[in-house]
Amino acid sequence: MKPMVEPLDYLRRGWMRLWLGVVFLFLYAPLLALVAFSFNDSKRNIVWKGFTLKYYQKAWENSGLVEAFGNSLAIAFVATVVSVVLGGMAALLLWRFRFPAKSVLSGLFGLPIVVPEICMGVAMLTFFVKIGWPADLPWPLNLGAVTMAHISFCFPFVAIVVGARLVSFNPEMEEAARDLGASDWDVLRDILVPHMKPALIAGALLAFTLSLDDFVITFFTSGPNTVTFPVKVYSMVRFALTPAVNAASTVLMAITILLTVLALRAQRGLQSSAQAH
Repeated sequence: MKPMVEPLDYLRRGWMRLWLGVVFLFLYAPLLALVAFSFNDSKRNIVWKGFTLKYYQKAWENSGLVEAFGNSLAIAFVATVVSVVLGGMAALLLWRFRFPAKSVLSGLFGLPIVVPEICMGVAMLTFFVKIGWPADLPWPLNLGAVTMAHISFCFPFVAIVVGARLVSFNPEMEEAARDLGASDWDVLRDILVPHMKPALIAGALLAFTLSLDDFVITFFTSGPNTVTFPVKVYSMVRFALTPAVNAASTVLMAITILLTVLALRAQRGLQSSAQAH
């Protein structure tokens, strides 16, 4: 017989569902409004006059906006690749070895996460000014300062995600591989890295998202020729919030959602293959 559910349990479930609905509405209603008004045939976002795609065309024809979007994608790609490599190596180092001040080093990896971004932005600005970083380099070298700032901010997130994954590693698998004659490189390539893959994918997605939509650190470290998409949108919003800005933001959201879906599918595929083996 199925256990009887008391009316009080129904009431609690109803309140929980209502609360979740309110939370999701609070979080996603502004995004839905942004997407909806990107198709609005009006220069004013508060008045709906009909459906149109002309503002997507205007956003595409805006050379400054397209250039800023390309800069953001280039910076995010490089920052993601380097952050995954550095974060994975750092997590493996902290998990594998014991050395003096290990706990201090682990705490230092968390500083970019807990320190306010404006502090990191000012620190990066002071650093690049102090070393005399050139601002007239050709593209894409002119994006170096922003890219390095994003890497220093993103790779600790990857290290934490990968470190949490390594906690669940079974050391008996490594011992068995070594008993069968596997070298250190074989163990790393065939056992550790496949175990780390879901965390590496999640960390890469997190690093890409953080780099793509970062504004504060980029605002302090970018120059007149290294404008990124968030900084460009901010400069456009200061004058007027037009549907072209909404259209560009919608495209950015679509790219982020697509990458999230691809990363989740890849992660599920890796987990399924691991369970099959």
